Amino acid sequence: MREVKKLSDIVSKKYAVSGGYEINIDEAGTGSAVVFIHGSGPGASGASNFKRNYEAFVAAGYKVLLPDLIGYGKSSMPIGIDYTLELFSDTLFEALAQAGVKKATLVGNSLGGGIAIQIALDHPDFVEKLILMSPGCVEPLDVYFAMPGIAKMKSDFGSPDFTIADQRRLVCNLMFEAEKFVTDELVAERFEVARRQPKDVIARMRTPNLQPRLGELKMPILGFWGAQDQFLPASGARYFLEQCADARFMTFNKVGHWVQVERAAEFNAYSIAFLKG
Repeated sequence: MREVKKLSDIVSKKYAVSGGYEINIDEAGTGSAVVFIHGSGPGASGASNFKRNYEAFVAAGYKVLLPDLIGYGKSSMPIGIDYTLELFSDTLFEALAQAGVKKATLVGNSLGGGIAIQIALDHPDFVEKLILMSPGCVEPLDVYFAMPGIAKMKSDFGSPDFTIADQRRLVCNLMFEAEKFVTDELVAERFEVARRQPKDVIARMRTPNLQPRLGELKMPILGFWGAQDQFLPASGARYFLEQCADARFMTFNKVGHWVQVERAAEFNAYSIAFLKG
């Protein structure tokens, strides 16, 4: 096993992309590239969403890239625009190309799953494998907006007086047993990002339903879903199983939207075995 880098040792780099924006990518390790793509929500970032995962992949011999999507983390946060799936995927792909990534496994959670799917559809030769955790963009928007987690997120973050208490509540909604994982440090870290984010990043998000195109994905796919997910219905896994050439999904009981956090050890082990298989 290789020596595991710690979060403080990760190298952060910013890449200029179309539109005059910058995309931040945190990098660690060497070897084949594994790109972790975070989801939406106030305060999200690559390093924050995958703290319990990236070290295991570095130790297993992979180069880990943790990008901050446009509107998140340390990347540009434009105001007055629609945050479309095309904007997310194109700016990320540009940044990865500048980082020298020619081929990668994409690991996507929630919106990040939808972005991973879009990149795989647009650039199939770039994506070796997909690892998806509660991936978005496979249902009509009205299905997602009816989910209790998304409804609460839009209501709280849309308030002009978004507070750190609101931030804690939103993070807790991501998990079934939040008391085990939500720390003051995590809440403060995400609130520091959230208080700088434009409301447009949620209010003007525009994502299509990619479900009709899933059959175009020919690369191997490993998926995870929490049975108690309040954000995206776990029934979405069946779309991949029915349409994709090589897909397998696991559903975990008593787990919410963040399988990679609540079942980190299992997620890491299954995913690394999938990469090496």
